[in-house]
Amino acid sequence: MRLVFGLVLLAGMALAGFAVFMAKDYIGKYQNALEQERARAVEVVPTQSIYVATRMIAYGEQILTDDVRLAPYPKELLPEVFFDEANPLTDADGQLRVAVRQIETNEPIMGLKVSEPGGDAGLTSRLERGQRAFTIKVDVASGVSGFLRPGDRVDVYWTGRIPGNDPNLPQGDVTKLIQTGVQLIAIDQSSNPDGNDATIARTVTVAAQPQQVAALAQAQSSGRLSLSLMNALDDTVAEATEVDQRSLLGITRREQKAEVKALEVCTIRTRRGAEMVEIPIPCTN
Repeated sequence: MRLVFGLVLLAGMALAGFAVFMAKDYIGKYQNALEQERARAVEVVPTQSIYVATRMIAYGEQILTDDVRLAPYPKELLPEVFFDEANPLTDADGQLRVAVRQIETNEPIMGLKVSEPGGDAGLTSRLERGQRAFTIKVDVASGVSGFLRPGDRVDVYWTGRIPGNDPNLPQGDVTKLIQTGVQLIAIDQSSNPDGNDATIARTVTVAAQPQQVAALAQAQSSGRLSLSLMNALDDTVAEATEVDQRSLLGITRREQKAEVKALEVCTIRTRRGAEMVEIPIPCTN
């Protein structure tokens, strides 16, 4: 009985091994035929190896080496501007490009969807985590005569009048430093920091935290904002500064001394025998 069981087991193993061999041989022949068919298709349709995306690349992302690969692409369908080994994505200095439009997986990297090497995707790529962009109206006086450039840092001063008749509040117009070291990311509609000509800007856009944005919005709606350009290497923080018309002209407030009014006493005189006596009585107007 055991001998029969052993023979059946050996026969089953032999049949299983033969089946695996046949399947492997069939799969190998199929793969060879598929490769030959692909080779013939490549010969029929002329192709060129260009860079395509290995993943979905979102707007504003830098395009890294692992994000692209070379793949054959029909020459008849090549985009107007593409990238290959002769025209790589990076320049001689290794500067990366940034996606200015979303690029899908396996989509060719086209020139109209990427920036120049070392470029960016606009204002959003210049904002750090938690920052917001805010625009300030300026003119020739408040905008430092047009010498501002994207990337500069400025102090922001507010000039206005504080309402109320409280004698403890500044009198007349007051100028106060409200923000220091704020970075400019755009002048008018330009974010190019390489401009050389001074232009009179009408607006500047700054990068600021939400609390700073709220303060700038309130200040701009209630007074006038002026900018003061900082040195590019200056890492100091300006102290709180406030100047009103009195301190500007050196006028000091005079303290008015209250006059101490003597207590008024009213009396009447009456005779008591041979003496005259003064008796206090309530004073009347």
